[in-house]
Amino acid sequence: MKHRAVIKKSHLKQDFCNLLKLRNSVVILLSILVFNCSKTANISTDDINGYWEIEKVTLSNGTEKEYKYNETIDFIKINDSLIGFRKKLKPGINDTYFTSDDAEKLHIKRENDSVNMYYSTLYSEWKETVLEVSAEHLKVITKNKDVYLYKRYTPIKLDIE
Repeated sequence: MKHRAVIKKSHLKQDFCNLLKLRNSVVILLSILVFNCSKTANISTDDINGYWEIEKVTLSNGTEKEYKYNETIDFIKINDSLIGFRKKLKPGINDTYFTSDDAEKLHIKRENDSVNMYYSTLYSEWKETVLEVSAEHLKVITKNKDVYLYKRYTPIKLDIE
């Protein structure tokens, strides 16, 4: 009889630990959902439009690369219908930019509580999912699970007279 009581206590202890683990998992999952939804739920074209430069890339294998200087930056322009383009620019001084006529078509869609950016060129199509956007940062993830963190580009201003 004593042996049975010990087994029951052991099972109760294990069940209690499993319940705690489940509760913690649910809390973490809900936190992630609330955090992600709050970062992308109220995206406007003003949040995304403008000049962006890569600050850091985190590859799917965990490797990180920080960018101190970028030779090219991205210019994104989206209209109220969430259709626009992204163009690569080479910044000059005093708000001058050098570019080609190439641009990537861009269409933004809200899907399953996510904001997706669909790009297309004559040669390729791809999607990036917005993880976070603010006045200063844009964070997206690719289908390969690479995460790109962009910061607003600050133009080079020189006082030339």
